[in-house]
Amino acid sequence: MGYVEKKVSQDLYQQMRLLGHAARDAADKLTRVNSKVKTKALMFAADAMRDSASLILEANAVDMERAKERKLSSALLDRLALNDNRVTSMADGIESIAGLSDPVGDVIAEWNRPNGLRIQRVRVPLGVIGIIYESRPNVTGDAGALCLKSGNAVILRGGSEAALSNAAIHSCLVQGLLKAGLPETAIQLVPTQDREAVGILLRDMSEFVDVIVPRGGKSLISRVQQDARVPVMSHLEGICHTYVHASADLEMARQVVVNAKMRRPGICGATETLLVDRAVSESHLAPLIADLLEAGCEVRGDTLTKETDPRVKHAEETDWGMEYLDAIISVRVVEDLEEAMDHIRQYGSGHTESILAQDEHAAKRFLNEVDSAILLHNASTQYADGGEFGMGAEIGIATGKIHARGPVGAEQLTSYKYIVKGNGQVRPQ
Repeated sequence: MGYVEKKVSQDLYQQMRLLGHAARDAADKLTRVNSKVKTKALMFAADAMRDSASLILEANAVDMERAKERKLSSALLDRLALNDNRVTSMADGIESIAGLSDPVGDVIAEWNRPNGLRIQRVRVPLGVIGIIYESRPNVTGDAGALCLKSGNAVILRGGSEAALSNAAIHSCLVQGLLKAGLPETAIQLVPTQDREAVGILLRDMSEFVDVIVPRGGKSLISRVQQDARVPVMSHLEGICHTYVHASADLEMARQVVVNAKMRRPGICGATETLLVDRAVSESHLAPLIADLLEAGCEVRGDTLTKETDPRVKHAEETDWGMEYLDAIISVRVVEDLEEAMDHIRQYGSGHTESILAQDEHAAKRFLNEVDSAILLHNASTQYADGGEFGMGAEIGIATGKIHARGPVGAEQLTSYKYIVKGNGQVRPQ
């Protein structure tokens, strides 16, 4: 490494350490802030976002132009793109988070011991959260707001493709913090797109950062899991399934299947594989495939699916475990509920699965026996979203089983401590 490169590396290391120090100080200050002040800050931030909509869209237009020059996929472009409605939705989402009950200080459980001790389990912030994400600028607003609501300081590191959009949105959050009298360092955005900044955040800031939340593609998640020196709350691939059971109502299935895939194909809750019971393959399969094709979706299927419609392409083995994030779906005919669940166990990512069935017993088995973070009955997988769950927004869908699972909202960004009250008790020898 030459002198210049070494100097740049050292400067970046110091810059990241300063972010960490500031975040830790801000987290300490937030422990002494009441809920009303946090709510005010979020409401001010939402107002600032609406007032700055034109600036945000101008920044996003530049990001979009650069992304097209880099030939990003249509799915990534859709995630990156902002318009008036999406900016308004971001502001509305921040207001929704502001209106949630504050999880900090909630008594989760309490009990008395025979010796007179009173024990409480109480929610507390995690501390400092590092969030690494790609493409979606709305994550900047959602993540910043959720962390503040739960009393955490946050260091945000968005992808280079959304750098200007993220900066514009972050500016609105900072305006809200300052107007409410809170430290602007409670929500920080890493100011450089140097990839080494991510490495420093993962490896060299364990004294400041309490947990890392990655949100992005497989390569990002793998890197974070491999390099992180602090706990990771993983958001893995969304290989989501919709299963049409033998008892499924055809008209309901037609509506749900198209929505589950095509409402927004590039989100993690989009259905990637459709499973159809052989018992209804003659009645249900052809109209479902036709609906998807007419909606502009490429269909890749097994032998029976291909025989049903000549427009269907052959599905390779790799298709069953593919997160397309695009207008593509794989379709397979299964013998029954057992084979459908076996397929999901083999190829799924533990994210979201839906069963379409009028048979309550079959639905109950599916919901009880499939081990994914979110399971739905007679509803679109696109409901895998914290906002739709009443959480205001989400940082991501956690697919692990430690600490949080499913949509990660404000409550999931807390831990707990025990408070024990006595009147002079001492432990016997």
